[in-house]
Amino acid sequence: MTTLSQSKMLIYDTTLRDGSQGESVSFTVSAKLRVSKKLDQFGIDYIEGGWPGSNPRDMAFFEKAKDIDLNHAKLAAFGSTRRADTPVEEDAQIKLLLDASTPVVTIFGKSWLLHVTDVIRTTSEENLSMIEDSVRYLKEQGKEVIYDAEHFYDGYLSNPEYALSTLEAANRAGADFLVLCETNGGKLVPQVSEITQAVVQKFPDAKIGVHCHNDAGVGVAVSLVGVEAGAVMIQGTMNGYGERNGNANLTSIIPNLSLKMDKDMNCSPNLANLRDLSLFVDDATNLRPDIRAPYVGSASFAHKGGVHADAASKSDRSYEHIDPTLVGNRTRVLVSDMSGRSSIMMKAKEMGVDVESRSPEMKAFLEELKKLEFKGYEYEAADASFDLLLRRCLRGTKNPFEVIKYHVGISRDVTGGESTSEATVKLKVDDRICHTVAEGNGPVSALDHALRKALEEDFPSLAEMRLVDFKVLILESNLGTDAITRVRVESTDGKCTWGTVGVSDNVIEASWEALVDSVEYKLSLDQGSD
Repeated sequence: MTTLSQSKMLIYDTTLRDGSQGESVSFTVSAKLRVSKKLDQFGIDYIEGGWPGSNPRDMAFFEKAKDIDLNHAKLAAFGSTRRADTPVEEDAQIKLLLDASTPVVTIFGKSWLLHVTDVIRTTSEENLSMIEDSVRYLKEQGKEVIYDAEHFYDGYLSNPEYALSTLEAANRAGADFLVLCETNGGKLVPQVSEITQAVVQKFPDAKIGVHCHNDAGVGVAVSLVGVEAGAVMIQGTMNGYGERNGNANLTSIIPNLSLKMDKDMNCSPNLANLRDLSLFVDDATNLRPDIRAPYVGSASFAHKGGVHADAASKSDRSYEHIDPTLVGNRTRVLVSDMSGRSSIMMKAKEMGVDVESRSPEMKAFLEELKKLEFKGYEYEAADASFDLLLRRCLRGTKNPFEVIKYHVGISRDVTGGESTSEATVKLKVDDRICHTVAEGNGPVSALDHALRKALEEDFPSLAEMRLVDFKVLILESNLGTDAITRVRVESTDGKCTWGTVGVSDNVIEASWEALVDSVEYKLSLDQGSD
């Protein structure tokens, strides 16, 4: 393992511990191991794996983590100082931290007298001894020790002398880092800046870090101002996972440090992999990515308004604060009824369709697009349907099959209480008629199975394809059961993922339209790769 450069900003990732405390966030042991390897490959300096003894999953992780080889990152076990009135060498939790066999141990202690007297219910003097004893003992066992001063900013505002004395206790005992924790997440930039500067001035020879939460929506901002005030370590989580509103988001912090503040980090050479890392962590928790996440979200460099798209087509810098490829992202054009000719041209170019902007075909296509969107079609999240429409109108591309008719029915066994859906599909491929029947757990499922069954002989690659998301939106809801329905389908073949859309006053018809587009797009992908 390489020695971390102290001249660089250090990134401490607590996704696997603090991040897992967020609502709907859960990592299996194998997922924690995979994420650890991915964070290491990206160049993260410290990876906090969990709290040994707090739950069986973390205990299993640290046992298995003994066998993983990290090329750069240091693995940290997290826990608290010794308990009040307990000798440190007899403290069971301290023993578990040592048993985790990590090179780094991070412990937290109380900085706020409110917590000392009302939560752990001990004296201010004993709290200082708990901090100093724990840090010194862990250092004696050969550990790198990071001291997290919990609720430090609240404690400082309440009693600055006592809050600073807790840091003095950790520093005397030899803590490698003193990390100021904005645990409640409610402090704003001026407060964090002023207090962090005061600590840096008080401890000129210590390495100071910041650990911030996002309850006031400024977790990233206060972390960055901590760096401006002299902190050399930032703690945070990937995608901002964490309790309540989450922790400071490293997928925003890292590019801001590198691209806006010109800070050197060990992960800087891998910045172009940031979006991939963000998506990887979301996948490990089975959470859908935040499309509006700064830098890494799919909407971060998306242009919808015609004026914006026109300007972006002439100069990327006009509406993009960085080159999106620097963080592994890309420029996208969203097509809507706000789109102008420039938007369509950029979208066509993005999809590999070359056409003259003033051609009659382009004019006709724009008119058709406006009509469809007036009816309720929306292509922002349905690139595949837009691509098919574009190619049909501008290139005259023919569909690989012709739908003759389809039918779907639902039956229910009143005695057994079970319902089944059965779909019949009749298609024409070249000069051959394909007529199939299939069942499903619902009408859309039955139609999907029947459609692919009818085509699988001619297009065996459809076996790779599966539906991953299905959304229904009611338009003009004041019309009740006569309302227009928009259905969006997301499909994948394991290599690509695409969205299609269908609109009708009949939800089955809208679903069928989106399904047909999805299959046609898969076939167009296969044709393009031949």
